[in-house]
Amino acid sequence: MLKLYDFMEFLDRYQQIVADAITKYTFKDKPTELYDPMNYIISHGGKRLRPIMVLMACDLFGGDLKQAIKPALAIEFFHNFTLIHDDIMDEAPLRRNKPTIHTLHGINVGILSGDGLMLKAYKFFEDLEPEIFKACIRIFTHTGLLLCEGQQYDINFETQENVTFDDYIRMITYKTGVLSASSFEIGSLIAKANFKDAKAIFNFGKHIGIAFQIMDDYLDVFGDQAQFGKKHAGDIYENKKTVLYLMAREHATDEERKELDYWYSKKTDNIDKVYNVEKIFRRTKVDEKALRLIEKHNEIGQSYLQKIDIPEEKKKPFIELANYLLRRES
Repeated sequence: MLKLYDFMEFLDRYQQIVADAITKYTFKDKPTELYDPMNYIISHGGKRLRPIMVLMACDLFGGDLKQAIKPALAIEFFHNFTLIHDDIMDEAPLRRNKPTIHTLHGINVGILSGDGLMLKAYKFFEDLEPEIFKACIRIFTHTGLLLCEGQQYDINFETQENVTFDDYIRMITYKTGVLSASSFEIGSLIAKANFKDAKAIFNFGKHIGIAFQIMDDYLDVFGDQAQFGKKHAGDIYENKKTVLYLMAREHATDEERKELDYWYSKKTDNIDKVYNVEKIFRRTKVDEKALRLIEKHNEIGQSYLQKIDIPEEKKKPFIELANYLLRRES
């Protein structure tokens, strides 16, 4: 396996390519009231993992990275568009430890700048040759629609009484899994990988994305908030039916179930709500169960990686990327 130091160097190389491209394509358009907020969220960057996935997949199948850079930015712009709108819907004050766009500029600017990012994202596919362009746009558009469906399911769950575990997995697959999956698939198509390999790398990304979202749910309650950069237990405040909630309900006593129902029937910033729900989460050991589920999806993802007929050496960075994503601060 790659040593962590070597992998971080490997990741830094791709991050630098993405950072340079973002600098090159900084918005200089007018009105600045629309484009400055777009530059603001893009410049915060985070780890920029989804555009890196495009580049990694293109590299894996021997493609020309120069052709993949603009489509990689399309994924990054699109991802940030979803974050702006997500933050508005969740009334989130922070994103990556910085004030959210709607907090700084109001909801109207948040909606418009999000829309602007999505439309700019489409323009970044224009240089691809026609057949690859058509394939990438088809995947990109389908991914966007699934993401909207996933977001709506997530909203529905807040007031829906009976949410099943399968409902939850479908929701996070659409909301998170398919964007990672499509990032890898788009990179592989730009490199002209065959259909079987493109689907295998898609499924690798999908399961890694699912594991990543379960980790996100876990960290929301059990993570170090200074590292995580979000409000502690925001999902509990928002009555989100996360994997922690669903597993707690499954393993709770009748009394605990009634208490969960009581707290999840009110949308309140009451600290007692968080304290009491967390207590049930700990008693039902959902923290341990969630970590096991993360490992399971990581293993499924890596089994798809093994189906790709390329030297094992070339697969190592993908295995390390999955491990890195799931090693976030807790």
